[in-house]
Amino acid sequence: MDDRKKAGRYERIHKQLAELVQKSQNTAARMATVIAVLHHKMDYFFWTGFYLLDEEKMTVNIYQGPVACQILEKDKGVCWAAYNQKKTMVVEDVHDFPGHIACDSRSSSEIVVPFKNKGGEIIGVLDIDSKDKASFSEVDAVWLEKILELVWI
Repeated sequence: MDDRKKAGRYERIHKQLAELVQKSQNTAARMATVIAVLHHKMDYFFWTGFYLLDEEKMTVNIYQGPVACQILEKDKGVCWAAYNQKKTMVVEDVHDFPGHIACDSRSSSEIVVPFKNKGGEIIGVLDIDSKDKASFSEVDAVWLEKILELVWI
């Protein structure tokens, strides 16, 4: 999908989610809604979910897609890289990423966005995989960061 079309779709998704999350103050319900909408509206998303820190372990949380790794090995893979570097990571080919954790061998590219609480502290990540290489761009990064903010409004 080209970046112009992608940005338009994200704009519509953001508007839809802004309305949907207002229906509940429950954080888990808001997170689940974000995951469901993203996973079903973006056709190149193969796995869409949250990994949250639980007793210093990156543990799978709400997600859609194939079965996930339950706990990610500390300081290994894209999720820990995004968490440790405190920035969104866009990986065109996960097989070229040092220490990549292959929860599903069909994944080829990935984007990981730090997930912050109301106080701005990183509590985990939003992790999205695609079966195709180079599926994600800066457009995904910008919009996914905005969408995550909706969990706390």
